[in-house]
Amino acid sequence: MAPPVRHPYWILAAVCLLGLMSTVGVSMPYPILAPIFVGGAADGFTHFGGLQPSVLMGIALAANPLGILIGSLFSGPLSDRHGRRAVLAVTLVSTLAGHLLTAYALVLRNYPLFALARFATGLVESNTAVARAMLADLHEQIDRTRAFALLNACFYAGWLLGPLVGGLTLPLGEPVPFVLAAAMTLPCMAILFLGLPPAPPRPADGLGAALQDRNVFALLRADRTLGLIFGLQLAYTLALNTLYEFAPLWMLQNAGFDSRGIALVTAGQCAAMTLASVLAGRVGGASSRHPLRRAARLALLAAACLGLLAVLPGRLGIFVIMAMGVPTALYNAVMPAWMSERFAEHGQGRIMGLLSTIFCVGNVVVALAGGWIALLSTRWIMALGGAAAVLSALLMLRLARGEQAR
Repeated sequence: MAPPVRHPYWILAAVCLLGLMSTVGVSMPYPILAPIFVGGAADGFTHFGGLQPSVLMGIALAANPLGILIGSLFSGPLSDRHGRRAVLAVTLVSTLAGHLLTAYALVLRNYPLFALARFATGLVESNTAVARAMLADLHEQIDRTRAFALLNACFYAGWLLGPLVGGLTLPLGEPVPFVLAAAMTLPCMAILFLGLPPAPPRPADGLGAALQDRNVFALLRADRTLGLIFGLQLAYTLALNTLYEFAPLWMLQNAGFDSRGIALVTAGQCAAMTLASVLAGRVGGASSRHPLRRAARLALLAAACLGLLAVLPGRLGIFVIMAMGVPTALYNAVMPAWMSERFAEHGQGRIMGLLSTIFCVGNVVVALAGGWIALLSTRWIMALGGAAAVLSALLMLRLARGEQAR
């Protein structure tokens, strides 16, 4: 058993602030890609290689989570071995450089460099799993579900502020939001070094051993239950990413919103997520009697919201987009806390890394496929997302029956 950590609530506060500031930088670009590509000038950047703007936007959307996917395979396990603060320090410095390279690519109007910069930035933005693992390490001193809920609230607050700032500053120039995203990593570094203690020395297995034996996919071989969880969580994140990735394009096409309108709606959605996450911390998540059944009900609510976006007029759909933040936040408080408790023997970094990996797989699939489906209609994207959420709920109920029989 690990020795108690001094001042655990100070570490909780530092991790939450780090999550807030880091997420602001990560989320700034998301609501502005649709206006840049689909609503922007018709030039060699938005029509690179003769491809349609929505397809190029989909590739750009996929590049960043693809990088996060690869990074998430190893960031959590490496932090288990080499310390949370060391891994966070490397990723934050590299993230700053990646955002500046993205801004430079927009200045040059160079699409290949832009996509490459988004991918490279994603490689080092895979620190969400590390932050969650830091809180999981404190589970004997701080209530796990409440800690995750507070961290999620900070993530959602970052998703509120980031899109708002990005959408409002886009009229100043396309590179400006990415320069601001780079600047947001500076206070993150200060929080990291002032608020988080260094890890105690541990015997290192070496990078090769970490890649072979401690990457998150090795968990699927170690525990068959995690294979089912991979499937149900992937179905849910496919649904969730239809909203994250293509709600801005949906608003552009169906409600006529520009970058500022998209930013305000996204901020409203994230405000709902923040409030719901705080509520989840008060009422409990994994500690409830049937957390998987509760998660299944939340997935069905998300499915209903996406189904409405497939049919509702633009103005009514705006309210649905914001309302979907509530089941999303509640689900994200329940599932990580339950998995942290259920699979603690595999290492918190690996378990949180698995969740991040699944999210990124869904992100990449939706971004690439959605770019082509958007040539028909974004309503089709939302309908398919709703179907994926229903599938996820059914798999959760199956898992819940199996868990009760244990």
